Amino acid sequence: MTKIDTLRSDAQANRDRILEVARDALAAEPTTSLNSIAKEAGVGAGTLYRHFPSRESLVLGVYRKEIETLVALAPALLAKHPPLQAFKIWCDRLAKFGRMKYGVADIVHAAASEQDAQSSYGPMLTVVRQLMSACKQIGAIDPGADPEDFLVLVGLLWRIPPTAAGEAQVKRILAMIYKGLGIKGLT
Repeated sequence: MTKIDTLRSDAQANRDRILEVARDALAAEPTTSLNSIAKEAGVGAGTLYRHFPSRESLVLGVYRKEIETLVALAPALLAKHPPLQAFKIWCDRLAKFGRMKYGVADIVHAAASEQDAQSSYGPMLTVVRQLMSACKQIGAIDPGADPEDFLVLVGLLWRIPPTAAGEAQVKRILAMIYKGLGIKGLT
C-alpha cells in the first residue's frame, strides 16, 4: 500500500467515523453542534468541514449512508433468514432510520436535490420489491401488496418523535402495515 492509498483510506475512515457519530448524535439531539460531532468522532473541526462543509451536507451524508446501508442489508438478510423474518428485520432497521431522520427531516427535504431524491428512492424501491417478492413467493404477503404503497406508508415513521410514546406508536403503525400486507402474527 502506498502512502497515498494510506492517506485515502485514513480519510475514508475519518469520513465513516464522522457519519457514524453524526447519525447517533443527530438522532439524540438534532441541534448538536458540528464541533461536538467532530470531537466525538476523534477528528478536528477542519477534518469534519473538509468532508462536510455545512450542517446540510453532513445531514445529507448521514441520510445517503443510511440509505446505502438499508439497500445493502436487504439481500444479506434474505440470504441469511426466511423471507418474512428478513422483511421484519429490515423494517425494524428502517424504523431506526426514521428515528434518526425525525429531527433532521426538514434539512434533508430542503437540502436534497431531485437527483438526491431519485438516487435514494430507486434503490429503496428495488429492495422493497425484492423483500416483498420473496415473501409473496412463500405466500406470506398478499400478492396485491404494492412496494410503492409500502414506502409511502413507512414514510410516516419519520414524523414520529423518538420518545417512548413514539416508539410504541411506531410498533403499532408497523403492526397495521403488516396487517395490511396480509401478514398475520408478526408485530
